[in-house]
Amino acid sequence: MGIRWNSPLAQVIAVGFICFCCPGMFNALNSLGGGGQLDSKVGQNANVALYTCFAIFGLLAGAIHNKLGPKWTILIGCSTYVLYAVSLLCYNHTKNGAFTIAAGGLLGVGAGMLWTAQGAIMMAYPREHDKGKFIGYFWAIFNAGAVLGSVIAFAINNKVVVAQSLGDTTYIVFISLMVVGTLIALSLCPPTSVAHSNGDKIQIQAFPTWTGEVVAVMKLFLDWRMIVLIPMFLSSNWFYSYQFSTVNGDYFSTRTQSLNNIFYWFSQIGGSWTFARVLDYQGVNRKTRSLWGLMIITACFVATWIGGIFFQKTYTIDTPKGNHDYTEGASYVGPLFLYMFYGLNDAAWQTYCYWLMGALSNDVT
Repeated sequence: MGIRWNSPLAQVIAVGFICFCCPGMFNALNSLGGGGQLDSKVGQNANVALYTCFAIFGLLAGAIHNKLGPKWTILIGCSTYVLYAVSLLCYNHTKNGAFTIAAGGLLGVGAGMLWTAQGAIMMAYPREHDKGKFIGYFWAIFNAGAVLGSVIAFAINNKVVVAQSLGDTTYIVFISLMVVGTLIALSLCPPTSVAHSNGDKIQIQAFPTWTGEVVAVMKLFLDWRMIVLIPMFLSSNWFYSYQFSTVNGDYFSTRTQSLNNIFYWFSQIGGSWTFARVLDYQGVNRKTRSLWGLMIITACFVATWIGGIFFQKTYTIDTPKGNHDYTEGASYVGPLFLYMFYGLNDAAWQTYCYWLMGALSNDVT
C-alpha cells in the first residue's frame, strides 16, 4: 500500500526534500566558510544579519504561518535562500558586500518563516510514538542535501589545492537546486486535509486575529517549561561560524573543505537517526528517555569540545594554517574526526530540542 500524499509521513518527507534543496544547499555553502568566498568577512557579516533577523522574526513567524498556512509560508521562506545564493554569485563579479549582507538579513526573515512552518509540521503531524522517527527521517533527508552540495563543491573544485573563492558554476548549481525546493513547496497540503491512517485529523487551534496569534506566542514565554529551554535554544547554531570559518575555512584547502563537509553532514545524518531511536525507545517511560538523552548529549559535547581545545591550540585566528590538504594522510585524520563529531553533536542537539518541544504539544499551531 502506497503512502497517501495527505498523510503525516508524506508531508514530513516533502518538507524534508524542500529543506534538502534550500537549507541543505545553504548549509553546504555556509560550511565552506564565508559562503565559499576566500574573504570570509562578508559572509560572516551576512551571517550576523541573518541570525539577528532570524532571532527577531522567529517570534512573529508563528502568526504568519497560522494565517498563510505551511505552503505559502515555506514558499516565501525558500525564495530568500535563492536570493542569498544569487548575492554570493553576484559578489564574485561585483564585490558588492552590501547586497550580500542585505540578502543575509532577508534570509533571516525567510528562515524564520521556513523553520517555524517546518517545526510545526514535524512536531505536530506524527503520533507520540513516532516523533523521534519522523524527526530522524526529516533530518536524514535534509542533511543529505548538504552532503550532495558538498559532493558537488568537491567535484567541481577537486583540482583547487590552494584556498580560493568558489567559481560561478558551483553557485549556479546550488541556485538551481534551491529553485527546485521552492517549487516543491507548492505541493504541500493544508493542515486541515492531513489525516492519519485511521482518518483522524491533525489538531488545529485557530486564532481570529493577528494580534491573537502574537499574544499566544508571547504567552509561551510565561510557561516555565519554555523558559527553562531558552538556554538550550540560545546555544543552538552559534558555533557554526567557528566551525565553518575558523576551523574548516582557516585550516584546510578549498577542496578539502568540501570533502570535510561531506563527512560533517553524513555525521549529522547518523547522529540524528541514532539519537532519534534512543528517544523513541518504548522500553522505558518518556521521562527516563529524556534523561538518557540529556546524559548522552552532555557526555558527547564535553568530550568533543575538550578535543577542540587541544586542536585550537595548534593555531590562532591571526595565524591560520590554511591549505592543509587531505593528501597529507595521518595528520589529516585527527582534525577530520573532530570536525565529524562537531556535526554529530549538532544533529543530536537539534533532534533533542525538537523531541522535547514535540513532547510538550501535538498542536500544529
